[in-house]
Amino acid sequence: MTELPPCPQCQSPYSYQDGALLMCPECAHEWSPEAETATEADPVVRDAVGNVLQDGDTVTVIKDLKIKGSSQVVKVGTKVKNIRLVEGDHDIDCRIPGIGAMGLKSQFVKKA
Repeated sequence: MTELPPCPQCQSPYSYQDGALLMCPECAHEWSPEAETATEADPVVRDAVGNVLQDGDTVTVIKDLKIKGSSQVVKVGTKVKNIRLVEGDHDIDCRIPGIGAMGLKSQFVKKA
């Protein structure tokens, strides 16, 4: 008998397979074994609305953002092209027109 992984939501060791999905009898969570390996390898970065972001996307700023150490502000509606996703607190590296290179948090942008 093959060893099934524990439930990713409640860590219950009693998971079982039902067709192509794995199920947890304790919390009723259903997941795909393929999705589990993909999420471990590549963390998914989502914007403020929940859209998945990828390298090279164009995003729009949804809130005025003050720049630390400067009197400049990134205004609402500023379009940022060709983003790059990185690890860390500020998970987007980009170049903002008129300001330059900077890091943004994905919670303050919306995919354009």
